[in-house]
Amino acid sequence: MRTGVIAKKVGMTRLFQEDGRHVPVTVLSLEGCQVTGNRTADRDGYFSVQLGAGDAKHKNVNKPQREAFAKAEVGLKQKVAEFRVADEEGLLPVGATITADHFIAGQKVDITGHTVGKGFAGAMKRWGFGGLRATHGVSISHRSHGSTGNRQDPGKVFKNKKMAGHMGDRQRTQQNLEVVRTDADRGLIFVKGSVPGSKNGWLLVKDSVKVALPDGVPFPGAMRRNADETATEDAAPGLVESAAEHEVNPAVDAATQEKLAKEQEAGAETEGGADTGAAGGEADAKNEEG
Repeated sequence: MRTGVIAKKVGMTRLFQEDGRHVPVTVLSLEGCQVTGNRTADRDGYFSVQLGAGDAKHKNVNKPQREAFAKAEVGLKQKVAEFRVADEEGLLPVGATITADHFIAGQKVDITGHTVGKGFAGAMKRWGFGGLRATHGVSISHRSHGSTGNRQDPGKVFKNKKMAGHMGDRQRTQQNLEVVRTDADRGLIFVKGSVPGSKNGWLLVKDSVKVALPDGVPFPGAMRRNADETATEDAAPGLVESAAEHEVNPAVDAATQEKLAKEQEAGAETEGGADTGAAGGEADAKNEEG
C-alpha cells in the first residue's frame, strides 16, 4: 500500500497512438509535492504520509502550519493531505519530492476532487426529473417537481426528499482511471478520461483499490533523488506510452483492412466507369445532331 500524490488539474487534451487513433486525456500537474511529515503507529496509532503541494503566501498560512513546515524544512504549501500506508515500509523521508514517475503507464488510479458547483438548481436539472406535461392541464408549471408531501398522515415532508437545492461542489472519487503517460521532467500525469473538479483544482491521486498494481511500480514511491532509477522510457511527443495501448479499442486487423481497401477500389472503378459511359453517350448525341 503506497502513498498517493496531490496534483492540480490543468485541463483536457488528447494524445495519439502510433496508428493515429487519439485518446482523450486529463493533464495533472505535480507542483512541489513534498513530504511534510509522517504518522507512525507508536506515536499516532496508524501509519500515513502527509504531503503538501503548491506555493502559498506567508499571510495565508497560520502560525502553527508555518512552524510545521519549518520543522520539515519545506516551503509554505497551499494544499496538505494525508495518505494511509500499510506499515513503516510505505513511509517516505520528510522533505522528499515525489515525481510523476510515482505512477506508470497502464496502471489504474482513483482520483478524488470537488465537482464543479452549479449553484441553486431545480429538481429537473438536479435529479433528472421528467417534469410535468407541456400542454393540457398544466398552467406555467412545466418544470416543477410535483407533489412533495402527503395528507394529514404523516403530515410532513420526509427528509432527503429529492427537491430543488444546491447542486455540485461535492467531494467525489472517480475510480479505475488509467494512466496513459507520465512526464517526470515537467511533472505531468496524463489520465485517460475526465476527472472531478474544475481547472486549477486540487486532486488526490492514489492507487486503485479495486485493481492490483502492475509490475514495475516503484515502492514505496518515486522521489527526486531516485527518479533516474525509476524513470520509464518516454514516448514520442504527443503519443501515449506502449504500456497503455491495450486499454484502447483494438485496431482493425490486417485482413479486414485489405477487404475494406478492395471494396473502396471496386467502388472507385465502378464510379469511374459510369462517368466515362455517361460522357461517351453525350458525345455520341452531339455527333448525331451535327
